[in-house]
Amino acid sequence: MVPNTLWVFIILFLASVNVPAAFAQDASPTPTTAKPAKEIAEIKIGYLRAYAPQLALSVLDVPPRDEGVAGANVAIGDNNTTGAFLGQKFSLDVTEVEPDADVVAIFNEMAAKGDRYVLTDLSAKQLLSVADIARDKGILLFNVGATDDSLREENCRINIFHTAPTRTMLADGLAQYLIWKQWRRWVLVYGSHERDQLFAEALRRAATRFGGEIIAEKEFKDTGTARRTDSGVVQIQKQMPVFTQDLPEHDVLLVADESEVFGTYVPFRTWIPRPVAGTAGLIPSAWHPASEQWGGTQIQNRFAKASGRRMLSKDMSAWTAIRIIGDAATRTQSGDPEKIAAFIRSPDFSIAAFKGQKLTFRDWNWQLRQPIFLGDGRSVISTSPQEGFLHQVSELDTLGVDQPETKCVLK
Repeated sequence: MVPNTLWVFIILFLASVNVPAAFAQDASPTPTTAKPAKEIAEIKIGYLRAYAPQLALSVLDVPPRDEGVAGANVAIGDNNTTGAFLGQKFSLDVTEVEPDADVVAIFNEMAAKGDRYVLTDLSAKQLLSVADIARDKGILLFNVGATDDSLREENCRINIFHTAPTRTMLADGLAQYLIWKQWRRWVLVYGSHERDQLFAEALRRAATRFGGEIIAEKEFKDTGTARRTDSGVVQIQKQMPVFTQDLPEHDVLLVADESEVFGTYVPFRTWIPRPVAGTAGLIPSAWHPASEQWGGTQIQNRFAKASGRRMLSKDMSAWTAIRIIGDAATRTQSGDPEKIAAFIRSPDFSIAAFKGQKLTFRDWNWQLRQPIFLGDGRSVISTSPQEGFLHQVSELDTLGVDQPETKCVLK
């Protein structure tokens, strides 16, 4: 045992001598170099929508306040789930304008805030007013609302990707089913507004393309009457049979009423009992709230949990657009619009959207190839393209304007 006095002597001796630097360093706590935090790259996505409260002939058809935006929000959450592992964070900036507003100043404000990707739910005129500005600023646009074929044809732009289908795609999807059913003789009733007449023209084109015959047409003039009143319903019950009384014998009555003036009142009120299709009855759409095939139940349940309602076509178009951005950002590990646009335009690109097959863009006008759902208010009746309608590249190209027919010259 060492006496206590000896321990005191040893301590005093060590204190009086110079401890070697190496010893001193070893004796002190080893300094730790802090790992730098992973840098988070924020990818800002804008959503520019023309909105005003809308009425419909049925209260069940009144568009929800967050139509489209709800789908975008679910997709943002999906993107961020993956982005968390890659140092990417996605955000959504929603801006609303009046349906007839000049959107140039608003769009420039969004660009100034750093929105390099912008979803648009605008009229064709509004979208075209900002298309070239966006191109010059290096901003990619994703059209999730406008079905105008002109945006993919004579007025097409290289920086606009279209996830909403065109009117010709919708009309072709419907026509294929009617031909498959061998219901070939059609009469067409259309509204007096421009949108109605554009869809009527798409139906005429589809008839010529697939062997249907429109044997009679009739225009329904919008006189501005209050049809949702009690007296209005009574008038309609009397008016519709009379309005359709002089139509010749036919298999199907086609309705083109995007303006929601009369179409909902046509089924079960015609002079002779015939199926109704178009914007009423059997309706073609980009998505159906009752779709459960191809994993549809999964997205429907997630969407319902997030928004408290079922998923509509515009929700799916917006969801798909943001998932396209997210998938491209993941694959390129970049938030650079040039790199993301290059990837989307590459032959390797495709996106899964709960529609039974991978979807790709048509490289001649940047329209997303996609099936068309045919349904009523309760269920999905069918999806097009129908069996037997073949194409040398993709059966999805039997829907809408094909490459040999296109007027698009990208600029």
